[in-house]
Amino acid sequence: MKRNRRVVFIALAVLLVGIQIIPVDRVNPPADPAQDYINIAKPPTAVASILKEACYDCHSHSTTYPWYAYIAPVSFWIKGHINDGRRHMNFATWGTYEGGRKVRKLGECGEEIESKGMPENFYTWMHASARLTDAQREELTTWFKSEEEKAMAQLTPEELKKMKEHGGEHH
Repeated sequence: MKRNRRVVFIALAVLLVGIQIIPVDRVNPPADPAQDYINIAKPPTAVASILKEACYDCHSHSTTYPWYAYIAPVSFWIKGHINDGRRHMNFATWGTYEGGRKVRKLGECGEEIESKGMPENFYTWMHASARLTDAQREELTTWFKSEEEKAMAQLTPEELKKMKEHGGEHH
């Protein structure tokens, strides 16, 4: 029995050391500052600061990888999470979004922040500066709702029709 445990332990150790050689791409894609949400929307300084601290690591091309992002298998999980975050909402490519998508994304941002779905708990556990106070949540939620209304008002009749055909404002 002790021999089996030892073999399993050695096998796990070899596996953990071995997977360290599997590369994880941590190079941020090039970003055009002219397409960045903060540069386009020009939020108040406090809102921009909150976005940078609590959102941009996973939802832009400005990711700062922490030390533990270099240790497999955590590195695989973090990279997957960042890729997923960028797919759902990427502040670095905001200027490329069409009108209806902007409306949906602004609404989703407000909803996620208000419901405390974002930033995710596992992220704030390791990044204290991303922990939002109730006042910060309210400030961001109010900002996103206001921006959603502005974006909705700027939609062309064709974009409005397309949005309604595809399930409304936030779907």
